[in-house]
Amino acid sequence: MAETEQSSLTDEQKRLAEAEAQITYHRSRVLTLRGDQIAKREGYKSSELCGIYAVRYYLMQKHHWTPAQVFAMSEEHLEFAMLEERGK
Repeated sequence: MAETEQSSLTDEQKRLAEAEAQITYHRSRVLTLRGDQIAKREGYKSSELCGIYAVRYYLMQKHHWTPAQVFAMSEEHLEFAMLEERGK
């Protein structure tokens, strides 16, 4: 009985880890796509300013944050900082 509970817990832990990995992947993908949209909208000339780098650069320009500040932000924090940018 205890072995079944332990293997069940392991299965639950595996499903949780898989779900967390999917959330992380999709968050990263959404930020990448939003960054590409921002780069196009803002007319960034550098080909390196795309994806998440465009998001970070945009936040630096808009809020006068330093590179250290935006690079210290997790993707979750970047997503939060970009909430008001939806639909622009």
